[in-house]
Amino acid sequence: MNKDFLWGSATASYQCEGAWNLDDKVESMWDVYLHENNLENGDNASDFYHHFEEDLLQLKNGGQNAFRMSLAWPRIIKNKEGEVNSKGVDFYRKILQCCLDKDITPFVTIYHWDLPQYWEETGGWLNNEVSYAYQKYAKICFEKFGDLVDLWVTFNEPKWFVSSGYLIGNYPPAHKNPQEMIIAAYHVMLASALGVKIFKEGGYKGQIGIVHSFTPVNGVDDSLETRIAMRYADNYCNNWILDTACQGEFPIDLLSELNKKFDLSFINIKELDVIKENTVDFIGLNYYARALIRPYSNGETVLVANNSGNGGSNKVIIKGWFEQVFDDPDAIYTEWGTEICPLGLEQGLKEVWNKYHLPLYISENGIGVREDVTVDEVQDDYRISYMNDHIAAMMNAMDDGVDMRGYFAWSTFDLYSWKNGCEKRYGLVAIDFDTPNLLRKPKKSYYWYKEIIESKGKKNREKEMGLVMKNVMLVCNAGMSTGILAKKIEKASQGLLSVKAYGEAEYEEYANNYDLILLGPQIRHLKPEIESKVSIPVDYIAPQHYGIMNGEAVFQDIKKILNIKEEE
Repeated sequence: MNKDFLWGSATASYQCEGAWNLDDKVESMWDVYLHENNLENGDNASDFYHHFEEDLLQLKNGGQNAFRMSLAWPRIIKNKEGEVNSKGVDFYRKILQCCLDKDITPFVTIYHWDLPQYWEETGGWLNNEVSYAYQKYAKICFEKFGDLVDLWVTFNEPKWFVSSGYLIGNYPPAHKNPQEMIIAAYHVMLASALGVKIFKEGGYKGQIGIVHSFTPVNGVDDSLETRIAMRYADNYCNNWILDTACQGEFPIDLLSELNKKFDLSFINIKELDVIKENTVDFIGLNYYARALIRPYSNGETVLVANNSGNGGSNKVIIKGWFEQVFDDPDAIYTEWGTEICPLGLEQGLKEVWNKYHLPLYISENGIGVREDVTVDEVQDDYRISYMNDHIAAMMNAMDDGVDMRGYFAWSTFDLYSWKNGCEKRYGLVAIDFDTPNLLRKPKKSYYWYKEIIESKGKKNREKEMGLVMKNVMLVCNAGMSTGILAKKIEKASQGLLSVKAYGEAEYEEYANNYDLILLGPQIRHLKPEIESKVSIPVDYIAPQHYGIMNGEAVFQDIKKILNIKEEE
């Protein structure tokens, strides 16, 4: 791994800073929305505003060499006229200088959802003027902080704040209007290009990219209908951001479909030229889950986000286009209905690299759970397991030639998680929000991550005893019931094995990433054929073990095949 690889963690201004009305900061759209609706807010959040020196020292002591942060537009620009808040500028310069003093590379996002309320009152991202206001704001950021920053991001996750704000309706301005979503999406991507334009024209040092909430798209089968649905889903989830930012063009088939039902007359040809001419230097990918897609069947468009974590489910149906599957029996889901799928990341990284050939960063990756932070140390083995598997997926992609430049865990410490409040915790460091000084305590994952970094990622593939984790593929007719057995084998191995199940029709595509293929008894006759196609051992699961899903027994067989010897 390159010695310049960035190992860090990430935050966002509204989610961590607090100090919502201090030092001449003006209101954001989130301040107003949450206050007016009497919802849990980020007025104090993690109080990074007063703790940043402590937090950055802790980040440094954890072995991290990079910090992803965002600038708050309402803290920097006081009004529509563009009056600069010197106190806000001073605050961010202190943070950035503190990073550099500690040999921490700042990875700086210009916009992470907190639009100033004075612009929201003009229509927000429905107003073309806001795109050009963003350009002026970005220029001020480059001028005030450019000597301290080499890596800039125009926007964080356009998909989420646009779809949630204008289509789903669970984020401000809480509208549910597809026409508005289309307009807002256009203005955000225009603003991103305008930011790139002013950056390149100004000759500022470093590079500028965009951060996307990456959702690789898989289908339930290989039928033509499913493939068409997958294309619709990919346009909805990914392409309108990545194609536009990286290639300078909105997907033409997406525009063609939208033009059948919606008014696209707001699109300006000269602005399309700006988008075409000002593409990004790199891509940041925030990965949490893939999207498993089936063809649209019936019903109206439905978008439900699980913000409770209490067993409710997400639901995505785009009428005429696709439906997303959230009840795959072979999948593992969090309490918030998010699938845990490291393989989706590995495959997705390869797809993005092959399509755009731009340097990639994993700009966010993590798992949110409820945790008791009153204990001496949070024993978050589930976070360690999650990060371990996703870092391994990233490294597998790197082995296959993907140009990865960094990995950022979400998040540096516990913070305010938008509509999920503070109870959904992602941090490597626990914050007790009930203590007067917001006591910080590193979790078990914080120390584990330090070891990973010190080993340059190698330790994620090893047990503490020095045993290398092996990857095992189970193959059966469809991959369904065998998925249950895969989980049992993994559990029995206590971290020695990563086991995934595939159907007979799909195994060949992924075989190169595995150390062993085990066949279900029903297809053991295919063993000679499969052996002729791969260069790894192939065997079959004993019927008596398969029939009762005996993961421990299969694990013992795997140890013999792969000559795995556990140390006492």
